[in-house]
Amino acid sequence: MNKGEKCQLLIDDISNEGQGIGKADGMAVFVKGAIPGDVVLAEITKVKKNYAFAILQEIITPSEYRIEPECPYAGECGGCTYSHTSYEGQLAIKEKQIREKLTRLGGIDNPKVNSIIGMSKPIRYRNKAQMPISCGGIITRKGGIVENVGECTIGFYKAKSHEVVNCEECLLQAPPVSALAKALREFMKQDNITAYDPKWDKGLMRHLIVKTAMGTGEVMAILVVNGKGIPNSAKLVEMMDQAIYELPPREDGVEYNLESVVVNVKKKKTPEIMGDECIPVAGKSTILEVVGDMQYEISPLSFYQVNPVQMKVLYDKVLEYAQLTGEENVLDLYCGVGAIGLYGASKSKKVLGIESVKGAVLDANRNAVINGIVNARFVCGRAEEELPKVLSGYTDKDGFEVAPFDPNVIILDPPRAGCAPELLEAAVSAKPDRIVYVSCDPATLARDVKILGELGYQFVEATPVDMFPWTGHVETVCLLSR
Repeated sequence: MNKGEKCQLLIDDISNEGQGIGKADGMAVFVKGAIPGDVVLAEITKVKKNYAFAILQEIITPSEYRIEPECPYAGECGGCTYSHTSYEGQLAIKEKQIREKLTRLGGIDNPKVNSIIGMSKPIRYRNKAQMPISCGGIITRKGGIVENVGECTIGFYKAKSHEVVNCEECLLQAPPVSALAKALREFMKQDNITAYDPKWDKGLMRHLIVKTAMGTGEVMAILVVNGKGIPNSAKLVEMMDQAIYELPPREDGVEYNLESVVVNVKKKKTPEIMGDECIPVAGKSTILEVVGDMQYEISPLSFYQVNPVQMKVLYDKVLEYAQLTGEENVLDLYCGVGAIGLYGASKSKKVLGIESVKGAVLDANRNAVINGIVNARFVCGRAEEELPKVLSGYTDKDGFEVAPFDPNVIILDPPRAGCAPELLEAAVSAKPDRIVYVSCDPATLARDVKILGELGYQFVEATPVDMFPWTGHVETVCLLSR
C-alpha cells in the first residue's frame, strides 16, 4: 500500500476521533467522513507500519445508519463525531465497541453487556459548555495598546486544531449557551475587549463557560480571562441578564435565570481551561441543581455530569449493582461533588467519598448538609494516596483520630485515564463484596477490569448508558464481585 493509491473499503468500525475504519492489505485504514456500514472509495494519504490514513473520495454504498446532519456546523466543528449517523446507529456502534473492548483488552470471553440505555430526546441535553474565544490575530500599536484583528468568534474548536468555529447555535447545548455567547460577542465589539491570542500571550478573554441547572433553570456564566477582571463588567452582566430573561420557558415550564457571573483568572500557559482563582462578579457563587429528590450546589470549578437526564439513569444503575440494603459501608472514589454517594446515602449505612479537587469536596460536604444527609462525608486528596489511610485509620490535621473505614461496596468513577494501579490494589485490599466501576472510556475500563480480575474480582456484567449522544463518548456501569 502506497501514498496516493486508491482502494475500496468496507467501513466496519469507527475511531474515538470519528474516523471510519476499514481494512486493506491486512492493514487498518482510517477514513475521515466514513461511518460503519459505508462502502467507500478512499485515497491513501499516509502509510504507517500497521495502519494507514486516507481521504474519502466517494461513498459507493451508504451505510443504513447514514443521515444528513441537522447541525449547520457538521464537518467543521470537531464536537460531534456522529453527526452523519442516525441515533439508532450511534447506540449500536457504542454497544459493540464496549463488548469488543472487554473481549480484546479485558480478556473476557463473551462478556455480558446489556443493551445500551439511550435517550428519548437526544438534543439540548448538555448542562455545561466550554467555548473558546478568538478574534483573529493580535497586533500591538505604538504605546503598547493591544487590539484584535477580525471578527470575534465564540464557539468550539475545529477537529485537531485551535481554530475556533463561530457557533451561533449548538443542538447539544441548553438555550442559555447561545444567548450568553451572543451577548458576549456584542459586548466585546462595543467595548473593544480583546480576545486572548496564545501565540503572543496577549489579549483578555479566553473562554466562556456556561453551566445550566436543568432542574431549576439557574444559570452560571464563567468568564475565563488573562487578567484580574473585565472593564465595564456591570454592563456585560446587564447584557447577559437581559439575554437570559428573553429566553422562553421550557416545555415543562422551567424558566431560565442568570444567578451567577464569575470571572476566572487564568494567566499561565497550562493545558487546563480554567485557573484556580474565581472572582464573583454578580449573583451567587453557586447554582442549585435538582435531580430526583436530591439537590446539588454547583460551583465554578467542580465536576458535575453534563447530562442530568441520563445521570439519573446512570446512578439508578449504580445503585442496582451496589445492591444496597441499608447495612453497607460505601466508599465512593473520584467522587466529584458527591453526587453518586449522596444519591445512594439513604440506602447505605455510611458513605465516604474521596476527591482531589478541593472545591468539589467543599461542594460535596455542603450538598450533604443541604439534603439533610448525616451518614456521608467527603475528604480531599488523591484517591490512590488517601485510600490506604482511610482503610487503616489515621490522625487528621487537627489531631483527631479517624477510625478505619471498612467498605462493603466500592464505587470507582475515575477520569478518562482510568484508575492508577496502586489505587486498584488498595481497593482490593479492603476486600469489599462488590466493586461498581463507572467508566467514561471503554479502553481504560477493559484494562482496569482485567487488572481487577487478576486481583480476585470477577467481571459480572456491564450496562452502557449513552450520556453523550452525537459524540464518540459513552459511559458504562460495570459490576465486579469478589
